[in-house]
Amino acid sequence: MSQTVPAVSVQQVSVHVKKATLLNNVSIDVAPGEWLSIIGPNGAGKSTLLRSIAGVIECAGIVEIAGTPIAHLSSRQRAGLVSWVPQTPTIPVGMNVLDYVLLGRTPHLHPLSSPGKADIEIARRVIDDLDLTGLADRLVETLSGGERQRVVIGRALVQESPVILLDEPTSALDLGHQQEVLQLLDRLRSTGDRTIISTMHDLTLAGQFADRLMLLAAGEIAATGPASTVLTSELIETHYRASVNVTTVDGAVLVVPRIHPPNSSATKEP
Repeated sequence: MSQTVPAVSVQQVSVHVKKATLLNNVSIDVAPGEWLSIIGPNGAGKSTLLRSIAGVIECAGIVEIAGTPIAHLSSRQRAGLVSWVPQTPTIPVGMNVLDYVLLGRTPHLHPLSSPGKADIEIARRVIDDLDLTGLADRLVETLSGGERQRVVIGRALVQESPVILLDEPTSALDLGHQQEVLQLLDRLRSTGDRTIISTMHDLTLAGQFADRLMLLAAGEIAATGPASTVLTSELIETHYRASVNVTTVDGAVLVVPRIHPPNSSATKEP
């Protein structure tokens, strides 16, 4: 029986910068249509791992997209397979929302050609889905942080690549738009067989939408599996140095910080 080729395969990937080790022998396979959410404290290596998969930084080890090493792909070929949403994207000055989102169609166009009617329809559909319809003609630099974040996600979605990488995609979004964006991504992977790898600080959201979580700590995998096995108070307290309550409501794992009042006995010295 033939085995399904992973959408993304990371094998013994390490990243060293001067004397610092950012990633150390990380290995994981992500199946087509799977949503993997990478969690971990600041400095754990989450963004570095996404950049390694995206092919925007050099790393030791092997990263494959649909069985092909990214090192063998041109930037245009890579863009056809992987959409990349960084935390701090570079946005050209003087570009409106529609034109910026249309940049995601570049891998589908012949060199020097302009987007056609079908490309514009795809871009407008994504703009509508992301609640940006009234902003299509606005300059991107005039938007709020949350609006810009949705525009950057829109550019990645119109790319229509089979793999989408998102680095903290909801960090600047209000609660309503967090739900809209994550539900849209969930629909895309369900109906379009997209594979999603995201980093998220909100552990509850990460657990609700991802099929599998991977906890990174000090550049190494500390745990991987469903939310019920990774989002435990013991693991969170060990690696985040945070006191939390973990409970389950309607099948969803909820992580709630345990805050001690300033005058409580928990804060008093013996």
